[in-house]
Amino acid sequence: MARKTTGGTPATVALARAGIGFTLHEYAHDPRARSYGLEAAEELGLDPSRVFKTLLASVDGRLVVAVVPVSGQLDLKATARALGGSRAAMAGKAEAERATGYVLGGISPVGQRRAHPTVVDTTALDHTTIYVSAGRRGLDLEIAPADLVRVTGAITDRVGR
Repeated sequence: MARKTTGGTPATVALARAGIGFTLHEYAHDPRARSYGLEAAEELGLDPSRVFKTLLASVDGRLVVAVVPVSGQLDLKATARALGGSRAAMAGKAEAERATGYVLGGISPVGQRRAHPTVVDTTALDHTTIYVSAGRRGLDLEIAPADLVRVTGAITDRVGR
């Protein structure tokens, strides 16, 4: 995969610094899109099972990141269990944007303002590469799931449904 070495978003800069290969894919984002992730899959001509969304939740009061296929939803109970907690709730828009440094619809699991415990849905491992936001709407990065897990310090577990 190509590697972006200068400039870009915090996600692409972090990947380049870590020496992790990735490919950028840009598409025309429609601000009226109802689902950013499904829009990316459609615009890039991809099976939605290969495109993953980055969601922030609160598990027992601490922010966590969950990366799940855009074709499904986050299972909050499974997320809490995976990260050693008992209760999970979705983070609000403002809280997610403030914690990550990205805008909703462009939140990347890589290069966030602060590192958060991260879980990647195990279905990511079914693919050679997956697509996640590169840090802005209309820009996705293609990356090997193992590289995403490594660079984010994530665990993998079944957290999507």
